[in-house]
Amino acid sequence: MNTTVLTSAWEAICLNFFSVFTQPTAQNFIRLATGWILCTTRRTISAIFPFADPRGRRAHDAYHRFFPKARWQPSCLWQILAKLLIGIFYPTGTIPIDLDDTIFHRTGRKVQGAGYFRDAVRSTAKQVVYCWGLNLVVLSLRVKTPWGRELGLPINMRLYRKKRPASLIDLAEAMIRELAEWLPQRRFRASADGFYASLAGRDLLRTHLVSRIRCDAAIYDLPPKKKKGQRGPKPKKGARLPTPKVLARRVRSWKRLKTSERGKVRYRMVYAQVVIWYKVSHDPILLVISRDPQGKEKDKFLFSTDVAAKPAEVIGGFAGRWSIEETFKNSKQYLGAEQPQTWKGVGPERAAVVGLWLYSAVWLWYLQWGRKKNPLRLVAWYPGKSHPSFQDALAALRRVLWRGRINCMFGKHSVPSRIREFLIDALAPAA
Repeated sequence: MNTTVLTSAWEAICLNFFSVFTQPTAQNFIRLATGWILCTTRRTISAIFPFADPRGRRAHDAYHRFFPKARWQPSCLWQILAKLLIGIFYPTGTIPIDLDDTIFHRTGRKVQGAGYFRDAVRSTAKQVVYCWGLNLVVLSLRVKTPWGRELGLPINMRLYRKKRPASLIDLAEAMIRELAEWLPQRRFRASADGFYASLAGRDLLRTHLVSRIRCDAAIYDLPPKKKKGQRGPKPKKGARLPTPKVLARRVRSWKRLKTSERGKVRYRMVYAQVVIWYKVSHDPILLVISRDPQGKEKDKFLFSTDVAAKPAEVIGGFAGRWSIEETFKNSKQYLGAEQPQTWKGVGPERAAVVGLWLYSAVWLWYLQWGRKKNPLRLVAWYPGKSHPSFQDALAALRRVLWRGRINCMFGKHSVPSRIREFLIDALAPAA
């Protein structure tokens, strides 16, 4: 195994972003990113520092200032990352993206940009739980892996502030428009949950939306053509239709379709119709009602602003939105993206940016280089495992980085290889 090549591959990924920073800050960035990956404890700046700069080349103050005071713009970091990932995984065709928001829990009353928000994980239909933290709106690129799984790689992020006029919907629209401006020749297909369904009424550049529609939504037929000589303005909508829930009870012409949902083949009973959801958008949308043939699942009411889309694509596209939920879980649980202790100015927002950026960078390294050189390691309690998880990708990168550091530490001293491999295998999963 050529450790130098794999280590250089990680450095090459980081080098793509050096133009975002000044020269001293760029060096701090690559050390901080590497130290964040290798850190075996809670990812505070003080804890990352020994792993980022073990020889103490820079004072620890330089790393503490990186988030609140260093000269760099998150939008520039996201722009380079988006173009890099899309150029590799989607050189042509429509680009699938996912949209959602999440809470990065924080401690301390004086965290800039933090507030009390509904905790979607702990809240139920009967009880709403609130938490203190940063409310982040995230845009991710959906990437299909060689083993069939779909990943959500963050490519843009906004921080929602309660005292600012921009809502979560406004921030989502701004990110989609910004992405379309970065890639002026490309088209996008965005998937989001029902909260963002109102984006269908926004002017999204070259972007179609797939989302849920309310089961009691007021929908209308397409407007009739204006008759010759008919006076008055052109009709904007046709006759009122039953709500999607009532429509599902009346439908008799169901079609059985094969769909691909999160890498699994499913069969659905589907009904599709072009309608107008006038309260949200005056333009036609494609209503898709999905029913489980076995009757175990509730009916799903979805829509797409692309009326030419196939119903199976709408159902599969919305199901693939779950990849961004896995992104939130993995970045918090295994990367500690919530943990950097920075409170002032833009520090909290930038720390969240780097935490989500690292998730995309780790997967990029693994898909491009690490997977070929690091075979999947099975454990005794999971012998049937066939596909790598984010923990496996992260451990593979740590194994390569630790091997380089340990070899450099021992130098020319004769240390048995089994001792080195024991240290590496012990450090790789440690976090």
